[in-house]
Amino acid sequence: MTRVCSIFSQILQLFPRLEFEFATRKHNAERHARGFTCWGQFVAMLFCQLGHAKSLREICGGLAASEGKLRHLGLPGAPARSTLAYANEHRPWQTYETVFHQLLQKCQTLAASRTGQNRRFRFKNKLMSLDATVIDLCASVFDWAQFRRTKGAVKLHLLLDHNGHLPAFGVVTEGKKHEIQVAREMEFTPGTTLVIDRGYTDYQWFVNLTQRKVHFVTRMKENADYGVVEKRELPNRRGVLRDEVIFFFKLAEQDVECFFRRIEFYDEEQERVLVFLTNNLVWSAATIAELYKQRWQVELFFESSTWCTPSDAMEFQEPIALNRPLVGALDGSVRPCIAQRLLCAESKVRPHRLAPPATLSDESAARQWSA
Repeated sequence: MTRVCSIFSQILQLFPRLEFEFATRKHNAERHARGFTCWGQFVAMLFCQLGHAKSLREICGGLAASEGKLRHLGLPGAPARSTLAYANEHRPWQTYETVFHQLLQKCQTLAASRTGQNRRFRFKNKLMSLDATVIDLCASVFDWAQFRRTKGAVKLHLLLDHNGHLPAFGVVTEGKKHEIQVAREMEFTPGTTLVIDRGYTDYQWFVNLTQRKVHFVTRMKENADYGVVEKRELPNRRGVLRDEVIFFFKLAEQDVECFFRRIEFYDEEQERVLVFLTNNLVWSAATIAELYKQRWQVELFFESSTWCTPSDAMEFQEPIALNRPLVGALDGSVRPCIAQRLLCAESKVRPHRLAPPATLSDESAARQWSA
């Protein structure tokens, strides 16, 4: 007997069937099912993502092309387009959210077991990076993704945990929603160190983070209006040009007493001066500069995730994907009105070929992700 163990089968081994059946029973997802199980739906939609399929015809046709090898995936046969369309429309999405949390918990456990290995910093604080990226969509096709008059887009807000470089929180909003609006609604554990770019500059939010004992490191804007309280002695180390304790006049006018650190650091690689802002008054200036350098990990996460863009799934989900949390929820709400669509219609796009693996060059990264 010939045994088949494809790469797709090895990926599916990350999802134990017992745990998957637990999620199915928990949400009663197979109620009124007629032979097509949730596992079959999951395999079909995962095949859609990995194969970059653009229509139900491509999904079912691609699975049917490997009819003799489907049993090792747990499928008796390729589903019909109408069957898959009905399952996508009526079965609860909470089932696959539970499956996602099961896999995320395994990854977090594995990352926690390696805590201490290759640790770059001495402190034990949780290190997080917060950033957002815009996913361009066609305004005529995705009319619900409002961004500009002739351009549609959604924005992914992601909180990356540097312990294993796993997402700790993510939410998809309309493309025109500003990053700071989502950041104000987030809750962080006291002691967390948050690394952000200048797009999150909000002095009142900085005060709230300080009161909640959450440290942050960011770049300071050039037009910031501030006053110097203390000039600290510089360490015997190249790169640190200035270390000052400052306050902002905008906060002082509101009778808010809160002090920050302003650090000037010379980057020898790019030959430029960087000005950092933080509410941590204890750590060394070199540590602050090194912390902001770690923010690059969230940019690499966005770059390496382009092989599985959410737009591939949004063609089937439409507004149901908007404002839906990927990992956690801000308020636990989901958009109540979901537009109906004939999912069995043939796609009008060109036949899609598998894209080559995403590569990251220094030139393209600096051009797209520089803050």
